[in-house]
Amino acid sequence: MKLIKNKESNKMCYLVAKDINKRGCVAFKTKHGPALVSLKKELIAQVGLDRIQLVTISRPSAYGEYEPYSFVKTEDEMKEAVLHM
Repeated sequence: MKLIKNKESNKMCYLVAKDINKRGCVAFKTKHGPALVSLKKELIAQVGLDRIQLVTISRPSAYGEYEPYSFVKTEDEMKEAVLHM
């Protein structure tokens, strides 16, 4: 049986976390797929959605409303940054 990969799961994207009461955001370069969904669910469970906005975008340059961007390199750095927003 041959497995067919979803093309979307290989596309790069950015998970952006923004405190709606502050300027700027934190961004983590990642890929679409189950790991991204899991990360978003974990962050929502920890911080809720009242003040922190989590969005997935294709490229930061297209979304000036989130500037300035602070980029993190690892999932752990993203979790830490969001928990301290």
